[in-house]
Parts: sequence; C-alpha cells; structure tokens
Amino acid sequence: MSTREATRMSEASIGSDKGIGVTLALAAVALVGAVILFGYPTQIGRAWGFAAAFVFALLSVVAVQLFD
Repeated sequence: MSTREATRMSEASIGSDKGIGVTLALAAVALVGAVILFGYPTQIGRAWGFAAAFVFALLSVVAVQLFD
C-alpha cells in the first residue's frame, strides 16, 4: 500500500466517523423528545416532545445522507 492510498483511506474514515457521531447525537436528542412525548403531564409538553422527536429524527437522517 502506498502512502497516497493510506492517506486517502484515513481521510475517508475521518469523514464517516464524524457522520456517525453527528447522527448518534441527534438521535439521542430525538430519544429525549420521545420520552418527553410519553412522560410529560400536560398536552402542550407532549406536543413539544413530539416536535423535538420529529425534528431531531429528521435531522439525524439528513446527517446520514449528508456525510455519506
């Protein structure tokens, strides 16, 4: 393996790791929104939980596509 190939491989893995990290972070926030959706006592709190879960799940999918 030449130095050029090794450099190209390491650069590719750095980009994919970044995408995985961003995706997991956004998915964690979406999970918190889902917990709020089911656990909040008032209707408006549940609506905000749903909104957070939906938006951050959507952003998580976009991050996978963007960093791919």
